[in-house]
Amino acid sequence: MSRPDPIFASAEESGLSPAPGVRLVNSFAEPFNNAIATARTCYSSRVIDAKDVAKDEKAVALRDEIAASTYEAGHHTTLQHATFQFVLERVSRQFIWSFLHSHPFYNSEQVSQRYVEVKPGNVLVPPLRAAARERYVDTATRMMDAYHGLIEILTPDVEREYFSLFPAREKKAHEWRGAVKKKAQEIARYVLPVATHAHLYHTVSGLTLHRYHRLARMFDVPTETEFVVARMVDEVNRVDPLFFRNIEDPLPIEATPEYQALLGRVDAQGGVCVGDAAARAFREEFDRDLGGKTSKLLDYKVNAEAVLADSVRATVGAPRSAMSDDDAIARVLAPEQNGLFAEALNLVYHAKLTRALAHAHYTFAKRLSHTADSQDQRHRMAPASRPVLSAQFVAGEPDVVVPLLIRRNAAALDRYLSTMREVWRAIESLLADGVAHEFALYLLPNAFPIRFVESGDLMALHHKWTSRLCYAAQEEIWQASLEEVEEVRRVHPRIGAAIGPPCHLRQRAGVRPYCPEGPRYCGVPVWKLDLPQFARIL
Repeated sequence: MSRPDPIFASAEESGLSPAPGVRLVNSFAEPFNNAIATARTCYSSRVIDAKDVAKDEKAVALRDEIAASTYEAGHHTTLQHATFQFVLERVSRQFIWSFLHSHPFYNSEQVSQRYVEVKPGNVLVPPLRAAARERYVDTATRMMDAYHGLIEILTPDVEREYFSLFPAREKKAHEWRGAVKKKAQEIARYVLPVATHAHLYHTVSGLTLHRYHRLARMFDVPTETEFVVARMVDEVNRVDPLFFRNIEDPLPIEATPEYQALLGRVDAQGGVCVGDAAARAFREEFDRDLGGKTSKLLDYKVNAEAVLADSVRATVGAPRSAMSDDDAIARVLAPEQNGLFAEALNLVYHAKLTRALAHAHYTFAKRLSHTADSQDQRHRMAPASRPVLSAQFVAGEPDVVVPLLIRRNAAALDRYLSTMREVWRAIESLLADGVAHEFALYLLPNAFPIRFVESGDLMALHHKWTSRLCYAAQEEIWQASLEEVEEVRRVHPRIGAAIGPPCHLRQRAGVRPYCPEGPRYCGVPVWKLDLPQFARIL
């Protein structure tokens, strides 16, 4: 199996950062033999053990035959039992957003830019020639400087807002400096490049690793993706050299459907030609249709409330004469009657009654910053069609989301917008010098808007809206969730009336304390407010 060259050597030469790091820290014992044991168990009168499939030459021959035939036939659930946990270090936020978290079949715990200050130099540097590398590193450094400058500028504003929420804490203001700083850096992070490093635990099944390898050469960052995925495969081969014996070669980027759809807008280096008329026209059209909102309802199941009621009655075997539509909807959604919504665990997929929520479905057009969407996509059961990022980039026109606290502070806004203009000039200069689009666009800020369409059933969206309507949620996701629930209330008032943040649901269920966040309490008794009264600055 071919391996990409150590393409991130230039990062080490720059003194900024070494290459991405990949370590396998936990895995199944005998993952290959386990996969075949599970396959044989389907057709056996007893459970087959991993030891059984390699006990002698005959068993090994059968094992290898089953492995090849089941893989070729697409019977891949056997590969899903083995789980691999990796520590990934010095990977870019762009790689995580575009590849690692773009599908539902993973679990990650990664460092938070909201709560952990980003140190200077923590930026991935792609392989560039000396002059381009100097321009890239200089721009990334300026973005880091702007980040720290914005923290300083915004801190007095954050202090005022924070102590207006918690006046008693102002008497010991020094004890709350850390909390204030975290709020300031949460806003300042919008100016950081998507090349900023992250470290994380990332756990996937063996089947997902096979898929990673097959699609590693895809937009938006094929170089970094192939580099990291190849090392993930190497790490597994180190503990079980048999597991990937039937692995397929990566698809060339030219064979991906995205590449084919973008023919005519792709250059010789395999990057989308940015700044073209199509990207500009799309952006203007999308934003015009959105009408100034963060999220707009595009489609929904018109009869969702009636179908939801029918499904509740079917679950408990009740005729309409015994349970009206109103009663059925309240039975499944009202916290007063369904205490599961006050539980810390999300139990809706496991309880019979709440599975009725799968029949209501909603689709939204959304515009979120890269940093906000990186959190939004963690709600993996509400899938979205996220873009090839370079296909939405327009040269010469800085395109960013501006957080409220920055809009309210003239000095912060000036620093923010002037930095964005510098970034766009740097990207355009790199592209003009022939730098590949995937490398130049690492400099895009966290503030760059992601325009996309997202759908979900009520099971998934209820959990998402509940958690993200909390005042402790990230600003943009909170705003999007508020707009979405207001839209649901408009088209399905009985469903929408039952949706609110955790404190709402716990208050209605009679569970104390109403706020489950403990020391992270937002300072506002939100359970006393209805959605139209929701407003926040921090």
